[in-house]
Amino acid sequence: MATTEGDAAAPQRRAAWILLAPFLVLFLGTFVAPIGYAIYQSFIRVERAGLFGEEGTTSSFAGLRNYAEAFANNEFVGSIGRMFLFGVVQVPVMIAAATVLALLLESASARWPAAFRAAYFMPYGVPGVIASVLWSFLYVPGLSPIIDVAALVGIDIDFLGPSTVLWSIANIVTWTYTGYNMLIIVAQLKAIPAEIYEAARVDGAGPLRVAGSVQLPLIRPALLLTIVFSIIGTLQIFAEPQILQQVSTAVGNEYTPNMAAFDAAFNYNDYNLAAAEAVIIALTAFALSFVFLRLTNRGQR
Repeated sequence: MATTEGDAAAPQRRAAWILLAPFLVLFLGTFVAPIGYAIYQSFIRVERAGLFGEEGTTSSFAGLRNYAEAFANNEFVGSIGRMFLFGVVQVPVMIAAATVLALLLESASARWPAAFRAAYFMPYGVPGVIASVLWSFLYVPGLSPIIDVAALVGIDIDFLGPSTVLWSIANIVTWTYTGYNMLIIVAQLKAIPAEIYEAARVDGAGPLRVAGSVQLPLIRPALLLTIVFSIIGTLQIFAEPQILQQVSTAVGNEYTPNMAAFDAAFNYNDYNLAAAEAVIIALTAFALSFVFLRLTNRGQR
């Protein structure tokens, strides 16, 4: 009996699914299931009987009540606006710095590029909590040599005040992630064929012309990737403001969206509201990333 092509391919398909099964189980269990459960919890309301719920709890479908409560919280809405302002200023500065560093390190005149790449990437290896503690020593009056030196020349600097602490956090984030984004851009630069550089030199292009007319257009995918990652990361900021909260009265419990969700869950035991706020954060990050990609793609066309 002749074996059909479909029958011959069946063992290969089964083998592929068997090999994929461990990943799929972990992906569904650690990524999809928690997201689905958070969405489910955002539509549930738990009522507690007694002062601490000692007389029992009842769960009921709340519809959009948790979402309405989240948007009615001015602190939570303000935290999203604050992070939007943060991203509008910090992300372009960080990506510009990462791009300039990558171009300099990949230029023909660069010396010891591997050593400098490792040095610039090193801050990314420092956990956010440790980085925030280290930088707080440079922000706190009496500990900061920067503040002491500025005072000697009559300059009063308050890194932790209401109008400056956001940019102190931005400084920590920029210091941490510039090297990481730089490596993504460097990887894209290394993928540019050498023939393109040779053709540019034959045409008389100097280093600045090569960077502006050859390298920047060709590393556009890497730039878009780093910007999208940075937009998503902006709404996820948590460790840096939480640490600085210990030394600055300007940082409240709901200073960032993630801190607001954490506060609702662990300070007020309102996990359903926290779930709704988490869903709002995710949707906001998705919407901002989608709008950015649409605008950039439209500009490219």
